[in-house]
Amino acid sequence: MILGLTGSIASGKSSVADCFVACGAILVSADLLAREVVNPGSPTLAELVKSFGMDILTPEGSLNREALARKVFTDPVARRRLESITHPAIAHLAESRLAELKSSPHDLIVYEVPLLFEAGVESRVDQILVVIVEPAIQLARLLKRDNLNETEARQRIAAQWPQADKVQKADFVIDNSGSLQQTHCMVSALHDYLTCVAVPGFSSS
Repeated sequence: MILGLTGSIASGKSSVADCFVACGAILVSADLLAREVVNPGSPTLAELVKSFGMDILTPEGSLNREALARKVFTDPVARRRLESITHPAIAHLAESRLAELKSSPHDLIVYEVPLLFEAGVESRVDQILVVIVEPAIQLARLLKRDNLNETEARQRIAAQWPQADKVQKADFVIDNSGSLQQTHCMVSALHDYLTCVAVPGFSSS
C-alpha cells in the first residue's frame, strides 16, 4: 500500500519519514522529486526563470530556493503561478516513480508530500497520515531551521492549510511535539499496523 505522509511546515515530517525507513518502508519524497525536476538545464527551471527572473538562480545556475521563496510566500498570485509550473512536473515524476514501486513487492511505500491536500493529490495514496505539532513548537522549529524572522515564519505557516483541517481528512495522526524516541515508537506501531502485524490498542484517528 501507499501511505501519504503530510503535515504543516516544520511539523517534523522528514523525521517521521526517516522513522518509517528505519522500520523498513520505502520512501518517496515529493521534496526530493521537486528538486529533481528543477535541476540545471531542466525545462521546469527554464520556465521558472522566464516567470520569476534570473535572480532566482545561484551564480552556478542552480535554483536559489530562498530567493524564490521570498517572491512567492507573501504573494498568493505568484505562489499559484509557481505551483502551476512545478506541480505538473512533480506529478508526472511522482506517478511514474510510484507506479514503478507498486509493481514490485513492497509492504509499505511512504509518499511524503507536504502539500498533499493543497495540491489535491490524495488519489495517489491509499491512506493518509497527518503529522501535527504544537503551534509554539512549530514556530520555534521554523525560526531555527530556516533562519527567518517571526513575521516571515508566520507568513509561511499561514500559507498552508491549518493543521485542524488536515486532521479532519486524515486516516492516522501522529503528534510530533515530543521527543524523537516518542515519535519513533508511534511510527513503529503504525508501521506494524499497516503491514498487518497486530498492535493491541492501536487505532486510526
